[in-house]
Amino acid sequence: MKKLLAAISLVIILTGCMTIKKTNNMENQTGNPASSDNKMPKVTGIGGIFFFSDNPQETREWYAKNLGIEVNEWGSTFESRNIDNPDEVNSLQWSPFKKGSEYFAPSKKEFMINYRVQNIEGLVDKLKENGVNVLDSIAVYEYGKFIHIMDSEGNKIELWEPTE
Repeated sequence: MKKLLAAISLVIILTGCMTIKKTNNMENQTGNPASSDNKMPKVTGIGGIFFFSDNPQETREWYAKNLGIEVNEWGSTFESRNIDNPDEVNSLQWSPFKKGSEYFAPSKKEFMINYRVQNIEGLVDKLKENGVNVLDSIAVYEYGKFIHIMDSEGNKIELWEPTE
């Protein structure tokens, strides 16, 4: 079961949560190079929304039929451009998971949010200083770094720093 969940997560991330960046002279809204701000440990967006479903296949089909969402076996990917850097395309992965999936554990909640972050190491240090329940160590893959935490309400949160 863990291998299946890991494989699903890998496919979701590879197909849906890639950030495409073109090399250019990035500037923030003030016209200054965006070099110091991109090191501050913080959330920069939402990378995914995952929720339980009694029947993920039927749920995906319902959303496709009724709301026109283009789906595949993992859910759907929504792409958008970074307002501060229009050459950067970000994506958000929407995925129903089979109710009871261990991927959300230890949370008992029906959903999990993946937040896109910058400087994940600095953010983890800050979270630990603040007494946040950090569930695992930073995992590094070719498409980014991940770690899981619990918020104050018992929601499991996935943090993802995309590979640049």
